[in-house]
This record gives sequence, structure tokens and C-alpha cells, in this order.
Amino acid sequence: EVQLVESGGGLVQAGGSMRLSCAASGFTFEDYSIGWFRQAPGKERKGVSCISSDDGSTYYSNSVKGRFTISTNNAQNTVYLQMDSLKAEDTAVYYCARALCGSFGLGHPDLWGQGTQVTVSS
Repeated sequence: EVQLVESGGGLVQAGGSMRLSCAASGFTFEDYSIGWFRQAPGKERKGVSCISSDDGSTYYSNSVKGRFTISTNNAQNTVYLQMDSLKAEDTAVYYCARALCGSFGLGHPDLWGQGTQVTVSS
């Protein structure tokens, strides 16, 4: 089955850290770029970060640049999002997605994970 499965969400205090994982299966992982979106209550879903399958280049939205780090483990078909210096405004449901990735950000997602809740208490 072609799928993405997130894990690692939960509750953390402001200033803390959390790592999200996205495990891919059912397709050739190295052929696709994977990224992370997030959706806060009442707001639209927005791209946060991605890593390109072409050259390993990464993209970060301005809101997370310098605090979040995306990485991959090709042997385990997994993408990670390390989130440091978390803020209350990072509270959202985080989704990993198979999508185009470039300096423009993320685009045309065609496969989504189920989402994982991240709550940052202030």
C-alpha cells in the first residue's frame, strides 16, 4: 500500500524540542521529494519544509527557518522534522506529504499522511 505515516507529535512547552517522523511505504522513496505542511485551527494548510529528491536541497518557510531541520534516512524510507525552540504559534496538525520541492517551497502534493498534532504550551 502506498502511504505515509507520521509519528512523534504531542505536547511540549515553549522553548522545547520535538522530532516528527514520516515513514513511507509502497513507492520508491528516493524518487520523490517529501515535505511537511501544518494546519492550525481555523487556518489554511501551509508548507513548512521539504527536501528534494533531486539534490537533497531543503526549503524552510520563514516562520521556521533556523529552528526546524528536515532530514532523511533512505535506508528506513523515513523523513524527519526536528523542531527546536518551539513557540506557541507552532501549534498545529503536521502532515507529511509527497510533493514537489524547490526554492519556491512545496507544491502539488499527491500523497498525504494522516497528520499528527503538535501542541506547544506557553
